[in-house]
Amino acid sequence: MIVGIDHLQISIPAGRVEEALAFYVGILGFTRVPKPAEMSPTGAWLVSSKNQAGVNLHLGEIEKFATDGNAHPALLVTDLSPLLLQLEAAHFRVRRESTPHGFSRASTWDPFGNRIEFMQPMT
Repeated sequence: MIVGIDHLQISIPAGRVEEALAFYVGILGFTRVPKPAEMSPTGAWLVSSKNQAGVNLHLGEIEKFATDGNAHPALLVTDLSPLLLQLEAAHFRVRRESTPHGFSRASTWDPFGNRIEFMQPMT
């Protein structure tokens, strides 16, 4: 029986970790954590710094990187509006979406074209 998600991995082009960190740490607020010594030294591991349950995000470097721009994680957020303003101020595309019912929802794309969706429960 599946009871949760341990982590999400997002692929990024090889050699562009710093650019990825500028987006995921600098804008989205993740914190970089050390990878276990037995793991590949490439890529990066991140944790959510604002979520009690915690979101573990792994950035995996891929030599022949490609994305369809649609497959995505959906991250729960506590305050969507300021995040969207911050993304727009940093010149990232933001698409506000109206479904599903009960959520404020929007998507952005990281520097490599990976879609990241944000969902805030409406109260």
